[in-house]
Amino acid sequence: MSVLAQHLETFSSLASSNSQVLFATLTAFILYFHLDLFELHSRLIDVPTEELLEKYDFIVVGAGSAGAVVANRLSEEKDWKVLLLEAGRDETIISDVPIMAGFLQLSYFDWKYKTEPQGQACLAMKNGRCNWPRGKVLGGSSVLNYMLYLRGNKKDYDIWESLGNPGWGYKDALHYFKKSEDNQNPYLAKTPYHSKGGFLTVSDASYQSPLLTSFIEAGKQLGYENRDLNGQFQSGFMVAQGTVRRGARCSTAKAFLRPIRLRKNLHVAMRSHVTRILIDPTTKIAFGVEFLRKGAIHRVKATKEVILSAGAINSPQILMMSGIGPKEDLEKHQIPVIQNLKVGHNLQDHVGLGGLTFLIEQEVSIQLIRLFTVQSFMKYAIGRGPLTIMGGVEGIAFVNTKYVNATEDYPDIQFHFISGSTHSDAGMQIKYAHGLTDTFYKKTFQSSLGKDAFCFLPVLLRPKSRGLIKLQSRNPSDPPLIYPNYFKDHFDMQTLIEGVKIGVALSATPAFKAYKSRFLPFPDCDHIPIHTDQYYECMIRLYSATIYHPVGTAKMGPYWDENAVVDPELRVYGIKNLRVIDASIMPTLVSANTNAPVIMIGEKGADILKAFWQERESTNASMRNALQNR
Repeated sequence: MSVLAQHLETFSSLASSNSQVLFATLTAFILYFHLDLFELHSRLIDVPTEELLEKYDFIVVGAGSAGAVVANRLSEEKDWKVLLLEAGRDETIISDVPIMAGFLQLSYFDWKYKTEPQGQACLAMKNGRCNWPRGKVLGGSSVLNYMLYLRGNKKDYDIWESLGNPGWGYKDALHYFKKSEDNQNPYLAKTPYHSKGGFLTVSDASYQSPLLTSFIEAGKQLGYENRDLNGQFQSGFMVAQGTVRRGARCSTAKAFLRPIRLRKNLHVAMRSHVTRILIDPTTKIAFGVEFLRKGAIHRVKATKEVILSAGAINSPQILMMSGIGPKEDLEKHQIPVIQNLKVGHNLQDHVGLGGLTFLIEQEVSIQLIRLFTVQSFMKYAIGRGPLTIMGGVEGIAFVNTKYVNATEDYPDIQFHFISGSTHSDAGMQIKYAHGLTDTFYKKTFQSSLGKDAFCFLPVLLRPKSRGLIKLQSRNPSDPPLIYPNYFKDHFDMQTLIEGVKIGVALSATPAFKAYKSRFLPFPDCDHIPIHTDQYYECMIRLYSATIYHPVGTAKMGPYWDENAVVDPELRVYGIKNLRVIDASIMPTLVSANTNAPVIMIGEKGADILKAFWQERESTNASMRNALQNR
């Protein structure tokens, strides 16, 4: 198979033949200019099954935003043998193109999860089910996401610590954020909140549309400052920073794994789907994992620990398949119960309103058809131009509704500013990625095809509603059942409605009125007076847009917390030699995108592991020396 064919295979599942033509053009152009050679580090070595060892010191399950970090840091100890298992395969050069982020969903990079219908959200989606993309690839969801680098509010982490999790306050978190970071903005890099020299490249997009300037100015006109939203204050507006390196996506695989690909003590096995953790039911000691690879079941032992970094959906699924979870649920599927814990509970996610669109009368927005030009490809080949925009998101804002005290700097709504809208790809992919029905799409967006627009995605930062993940069956190949319970607590809806109002107010500022911006209504809400709370609620329930931040399903907490699954050292309660290090351990959802916080969790979790085992080895060595000297 040719190199071009290999990369195009990635997108064989895409619904639109037109999009495949565009991918073919872009792929051929990138390959012609050898963009992949711009990478400092080559692709990872996929260790064949027959070359895997029978046992390793550590087995890390999942090479995503946390697992890649953990594998890197553990393998820094040359005497420790580390195995990293990943169900997916490696990235392609198309996944590197920032503007194509939405197109990666529903490809083989994606687990293609869907929520269960709940009747009060996602009503414009097929069968009332939201798509929940999760990365099935080296780098995990850092390969599918929109690359935005945001950390959350200081109070988020101080709340974690106050809940009985010492060492997880903001001061500790900031240390680990900075440990990873290599910030390319010279001004930010000099501040106390950022750093250079880490594995993870963070930078501004190299291209900015005229609409971005209007977004920042509109924020000022509403009384908000233009500031670093990862710095001293969170309320305000900002030009988006992201995990982008020389104009291309910087996933955690690219950042943390490629530079160490030749470490002899690290083995990486792709297309290795872990089905369960091996646990002695008598001693409750985890001693290895079972995984499926090329149609065969394999088992590998861990002499020190198994680290579960499979994410907020897959980690609870694997725990439950291994006999760790709610007793009644496991018994229902005839899975022997080893430890009765609230696995799968405490599910939280960021939800917002998709399609909050404003049409304009100048050709300044991002439309897909304008991007696929020789000029755009040439600019991307040198790391510049509109193809470097992070999924179309150019600006970020954190704002305060009437439900919070603005002086406390703990905003409750986030805006993603997009210099385009759901119709800006002419229906090629975002419609499919979001799972919108043909009927809703045609009613709402068909008449706007080809028209310039911008949109805001107002997001509820700290939902009170809690969801649940349950097993569908005892077959590990069956996807779990996902119940997000969006808006189960009506206060969430009330808060998000206020966020929509702020978005409408932004569109009416002089900065945007210069483009003669006008609101695009939802015809399915025409039976309600426009611009009322009820109208906005109708919009939200129809186009309920998750931004793919599920967390909390293996909650971290002290021993007296009956809902906790792991302790503050990330050890699974009641099980020895098993830890969870990923988004599922978050007690509460952070007030921002979750990729950077999960990388931070990976960094801190790896340090916890190293400190524990280094102390144990040092103690054992001292005891041996003492015995020898008797």
